[in-house]
Amino acid sequence: MSAVPALEAELVGLAAALRRHGMAVPGGAVAAALTATGALGEPSRRHLYWAGRLAFCTSPTDARTYDRAFEAWFSDRSWVKQVRPRPLEPVLRDRLELSDGLAGDPDADTPPPTASRTEILRSRDLSELTAADREFAHRLIARLRRRPATRRTRRTRPGRRGRTDLRAMAREAMRLGGETIRWRHRTHTHRRRRVVALVDVSGSMTSYADSYLLFGHALRRSGRDSEVFSVGTRLTRLTEPLGALDPQAALDRAGSRVSDWAGGTRLGTELKTFLDRWGQRGMARGAVVVVFSDGWERGGADLLATQARRLRRLAHTVIWVNPHRARPGYEPLTAGMRAVLGHIDAFVSGHSVAALEELMDRIDAA
Repeated sequence: MSAVPALEAELVGLAAALRRHGMAVPGGAVAAALTATGALGEPSRRHLYWAGRLAFCTSPTDARTYDRAFEAWFSDRSWVKQVRPRPLEPVLRDRLELSDGLAGDPDADTPPPTASRTEILRSRDLSELTAADREFAHRLIARLRRRPATRRTRRTRPGRRGRTDLRAMAREAMRLGGETIRWRHRTHTHRRRRVVALVDVSGSMTSYADSYLLFGHALRRSGRDSEVFSVGTRLTRLTEPLGALDPQAALDRAGSRVSDWAGGTRLGTELKTFLDRWGQRGMARGAVVVVFSDGWERGGADLLATQARRLRRLAHTVIWVNPHRARPGYEPLTAGMRAVLGHIDAFVSGHSVAALEELMDRIDAA
């Protein structure tokens, strides 16, 4: 019996996953993907990826959505095992296992999360997860990568268009006896926009802090133009320890540096320390600054408002992430949140894996 029925069922499921991610799947795309996969040879994850991308994506903007949905639907190592001779049957997501290095020990009593389970975990509040589910969610967070936007700098370089480079033309004319052969131009250079993450590690943020530090690790793994600090009763720079390749090792190294874990919060004082020591000297200039905090402030709210206003003048974009924002009926009633709301560009929740994925997209869009 051919393996095509099983492959077709998986492609139908992938198309449904793409639609759930908001992507418009053209009619006949499944048949086209099936034909393309067969033309590439023996079914494999790589062949399916490129065949599906050719069939399902209708514009360059669809590629990012396709990558995310594909990763959520198939595993990295065991997908080929799912494409085996078997009768065509309905695709039930709680029968397809997601390994991708994310599932637990196959000998363990707890079965690995399925694709439908993965979608549920992506939307669940991180503070409500069991230890096993939290480990799985952390692995999803560790896979996040940013595609940073660039910003125009003041430096220029020779280019095909831009402002006329009169100096270069004058130098050429002097070499050629007063003749200018062609117009010269200079264009502005571009560089990746820096991202700075300030993670509140106080007692009220304990259930989210490790997830947010892991998000900081994902930022660091996406490029060296990212900085991560912990904020509590003191400010700690965690950029270097979070640069480790292994997510858990990076989290362990960062945790050993933080001496005020689960303590109090002095947001205004620590934000002032950051701006005085690093931000004002260039780190925050033109950067995307992301603050992970619920806004509980032991110090004065006036100081926090002053420093938030100061940060807003330096940064390109200020995003405040409060995990409680997603709760029904939430209102920013704490003094700290009321103090900063007028000085930030976005106020988001970041309470789940899906919310952190949206946050990464927002950072990219900045």
